[in-house]
Amino acid sequence: MSQSSCLLFGYARVSTQDQNLDLQLDDLTKAGCQRVFQEKVSSAKARPQLQKMLDILREGDTVIVWKLDRLGRSLKECKLPVKVYQ
Repeated sequence: MSQSSCLLFGYARVSTQDQNLDLQLDDLTKAGCQRVFQEKVSSAKARPQLQKMLDILREGDTVIVWKLDRLGRSLKECKLPVKVYQ
């Protein structure tokens, strides 16, 4: 797969109505995300935007999150494979 056909996705989430997505969205945009999925939800189970993003991901695409806990409350909840580069 050619590098140019791979997409860079961002995922932003806040868990309460009092929290603000602006900082996450700004940082994801600065990181070069071509599309950012965002949601304001308190439930760990109902994350329609996360599911929408997962449904369109293809091999070679990259997902960036502001902090790993935006994907889930624990590593077990994180639904994406994570590859760590040193």
